[in-house]
Amino acid sequence: MRFSKLPRSLRQFGTHVLAIIMGVMLTVGTLSVSPSIASPVSNDTAPELMPELVAQRPSNANAAIGNSSFVTAAVNRVGSAVVRIDTERTVTRRTADPFFDDPFFRRFFGDSFPQQAPSQQQRGLGSGFIIDKSGLILTNAHVVDKADRVTVRLKDGRTLQGKVQGVDEVTDLALVKVNAGADLPVAALGSSSDVQVGDWAIAVGNPLGLDNTVTLGIVSTLRRTSRDVGIGNKRLEFIQTDAAINPGNSGGPLLNAQGEVIGINTAIRGDAMGIGFAIPIDRAKSIASQLQRGEQVSHPFIGIGMEDLTPETARQFNSNPNSPIQVPEVNGILVARVVPNSPAAAAGIRIGDVVLQVDGKRVTKGEDLLNIVEQSRIGQTLQLKVQRGSQTQQLSIRTAQLQDPS
Repeated sequence: MRFSKLPRSLRQFGTHVLAIIMGVMLTVGTLSVSPSIASPVSNDTAPELMPELVAQRPSNANAAIGNSSFVTAAVNRVGSAVVRIDTERTVTRRTADPFFDDPFFRRFFGDSFPQQAPSQQQRGLGSGFIIDKSGLILTNAHVVDKADRVTVRLKDGRTLQGKVQGVDEVTDLALVKVNAGADLPVAALGSSSDVQVGDWAIAVGNPLGLDNTVTLGIVSTLRRTSRDVGIGNKRLEFIQTDAAINPGNSGGPLLNAQGEVIGINTAIRGDAMGIGFAIPIDRAKSIASQLQRGEQVSHPFIGIGMEDLTPETARQFNSNPNSPIQVPEVNGILVARVVPNSPAAAAGIRIGDVVLQVDGKRVTKGEDLLNIVEQSRIGQTLQLKVQRGSQTQQLSIRTAQLQDPS
């Protein structure tokens, strides 16, 4: 029977059935192909899709870091040159009872009665790092202060006796010498002049007796002065960092991301929370050279205590009815103290004078004057322009060697 001879209604029904069958076949074919869309597309088959697919791939950051970090590399470069320094000193105390010093008591008992308490051994702990294969170690002056015995412990387990080669208390630096009989690992010294705020800072040392400790932070600020830190008897501008620095870290290195020493850690503030300080390595290099040669480090001084002065602070000072003097309302450096028998006293500097210029250079902060004096020579004459009341005077001051940092 031919299809054309079927009734019209039957032919329409057949057409609908055929359309449904073809639709089902197309749907099944589509489903069988669609999973391939989720499969990776090769460069050969669909190059136009590659940028989008690459952007959706997982990050390779972890793979770039690998099994170690820049901190590991930096510590590995310097770690073997970092040492632990143990010190011992004998302290003899006089008896606290004044009765034993009474002449009446000594009349009967004579000099045979002990006037002093038994000697005591005091121990200290610090860090340092080797700067020369001959055995030169740089550390803080307060680490080896008045030490009778210095013991240096290397990371490889060796224990060596150290000898203090030289000390400069003003900059809190010391040089210790050990005789190892062989080449020693040496720390790579960088340049603190290249350091910027925000750079990585890695502190290495032995805080609280915990050997070979590493802490990480950033450089918080530069040129933090001794006056800012609260140690006016020093002449330093510190690198400030948030890398943890605790007692025992003193004398250890502060590293940059490349493993170069940029500073010498110093735990000078017991109340510092989350703040540490380091002596810039550029300053330490020149001091260490002088200590190695056995020279006294030159520290010129003139002998005044200073306060920064502005017209506003002067007005506040003058408005106080208890102020002993009236000070000029100018920008300058107020002389708050004159050290007896100092160059300033000999030159006629008085309390209340305001230093305006040094050798013709305008000064407005104590650090300005301190830097000029520090960079001068012992015995050099400086010309100071000062204002005393409403008058200005020119005074000549000859610098002298600072003998007592206190």
